[in-house]
Amino acid sequence: MKGKVGLVIGLAAGYVLGSRAGRERYEQIKAQALKVWNLDPVQDQVGKVKDFAKQQAMALPSTLWDSAVKVTKAASSKGTTPGQKLDDAIKAGKDSAADIDAAAATSASAVKDAVDDAFDDSSDAGRGGA
Repeated sequence: MKGKVGLVIGLAAGYVLGSRAGRERYEQIKAQALKVWNLDPVQDQVGKVKDFAKQQAMALPSTLWDSAVKVTKAASSKGTTPGQKLDDAIKAGKDSAADIDAAAATSASAVKDAVDDAFDDSSDAGRGGA
């Protein structure tokens, strides 16, 4: 029983002392991170990435709309049987899904590249343009 009480007291003392030291260090790291985050070169790059991401995100709805129009046209085509309309709509849907997937992949890749470029630019600025 004495061993358990000693263990609990030891853990409590370690927690209190460690959390005080840990909190101070955390506050130091947080303050430094905020200083870096608020630097003009970093905020310039953040703005560029945000603008680029918005542009890429706006490209997807137009692809979705175009795909929906294609499926609707295929489903409402005249002069064919209901089975053929369904087949045409399914084929158009598959083609549209492939188009949307490609557009999403392109957008994601472009955003990733923009983020990488922004990170590289801010790293270069931090090193004095090396």
